[in-house]
Amino acid sequence: MIIKINRIIFLNFIFLFIFISFSFADNKMKLGLEVFNEKAQCGTCHSLKSAGSTGNIGPNLDNLKPQLTQIIMAVKNGIGVMPPWEGVLNDQEIEAVAYYIYNSINK
Repeated sequence: MIIKINRIIFLNFIFLFIFISFSFADNKMKLGLEVFNEKAQCGTCHSLKSAGSTGNIGPNLDNLKPQLTQIIMAVKNGIGVMPPWEGVLNDQEIEAVAYYIYNSINK
């Protein structure tokens, strides 16, 4: 009986953890898309199929497939003609747009 109760508690904990993880991930994807399309308007320069953008000043992100850390560094510090966004976007927005781009190109 005790083993059964512990198993039920454990399974409920796992379910709750997975549900919360997906909820946070979904919210981060939404914020990332909002930053990409609205606040930073990344699609003006970059193509990204999932965002519906066709910019051709910067690289096509679907083809480039940068790593998450590369995206964060480029957004924070700028690269080439891309200006730095640190100070314009907060850390949560930078993380969210990087998360959105990375997960969009690695489906």
